[in-house]
Amino acid sequence: MHVGIVGGGAVGLTVAGDLAERGSAVTLYERDDLGSGASGRAAGICYDAFADPTDAAVATRALERYREWGLLSPCPYVWVARDERDARAVREQVAEMRALGLDVEELTPEALGDRYPAIETSGLTACAVANDAGTVDPDAVVDYLTDRARTAGVTIHTETTAALTDPTTVATPDGSETVHDAVVVAAGPATKPLLADLDIPLALETYRAQVLVAEPVAADLPSLYDASREFYWRPWEGGILVGDGAHAVDPDAWDPTADPGFVRSASERFRVATALDPAVARSWAGRCTATPDRDPLVGPVADDYWVATGWQGHGLMRAPAIGEYLAERLHGTTPTIEVPLAEQFDPTRFDGDETFHPLGDPTAEW
Repeated sequence: MHVGIVGGGAVGLTVAGDLAERGSAVTLYERDDLGSGASGRAAGICYDAFADPTDAAVATRALERYREWGLLSPCPYVWVARDERDARAVREQVAEMRALGLDVEELTPEALGDRYPAIETSGLTACAVANDAGTVDPDAVVDYLTDRARTAGVTIHTETTAALTDPTTVATPDGSETVHDAVVVAAGPATKPLLADLDIPLALETYRAQVLVAEPVAADLPSLYDASREFYWRPWEGGILVGDGAHAVDPDAWDPTADPGFVRSASERFRVATALDPAVARSWAGRCTATPDRDPLVGPVADDYWVATGWQGHGLMRAPAIGEYLAERLHGTTPTIEVPLAEQFDPTRFDGDETFHPLGDPTAEW
């Protein structure tokens, strides 16, 4: 079985390595450098704190594989709320997650402050923590998956723009065309135009997310998401990575440099939440993909033609599980993840011409 993979991010590299280890001949095409898209610009937070059974199963399996590969650094994931509506959501989420067997607990603001004294807990109405969470270094993940794929025999072409003349034929700029038994497109925002060339519509939109990295702080901090103020942070190389600053963009015309307004706003949010005020070391932006229901598009869109995109910022976190799942499906073996993933993530569940805002709210921008 000869499979072509279009896209050299974490998902494409994982499915390539898993297929090759199962005996497939695999050729991967990446138009830039490996990991140069969303994977290389990701925050690298990994957690299993999902109330949806399918999302939880995917995240749990991804964490297992990251641990097996020695790439996961343990780091609890905390999420907090400041108003009563968000607080009710947090409490409901914890109950649903615990019903799925996840190591998640609700904390009082006082207990959170005792565990992490640097966090300013005044004003918090609900707190929860996922104890099995961790973080990964995006560059280390890409390097590991690249070495793994090459060791398994994957042929990797970088700086090679792939075009599809039919669902299983990949054309490259040198004029060659290669017919594969199957093709998997995991090319982020580029997935939609690649499918459009074959008259296959895809319900996919792009948005831009921003992060900054602050200088090291003398404090023990978990990863944290503030549901009311809509930003997050994680420990990063001794310092702190702070995000989000998301808004919709033209996928072909976007700025990879973070906005000064975002840097000021995110710095202030972090300072208020911790009373820490480290200097900003650097910042950047990256593109994420979204779908109308916020679930990804994973599976076949035509005979022997598969896609994997629409991660809503969770592609790196899900890559180990989704890559394994796709390899198992392509080989006709029973997937390790025992949930209705095929139905829930079916890329043909939409007509493809849906109009929607990638962030859910047309005014969602700061």
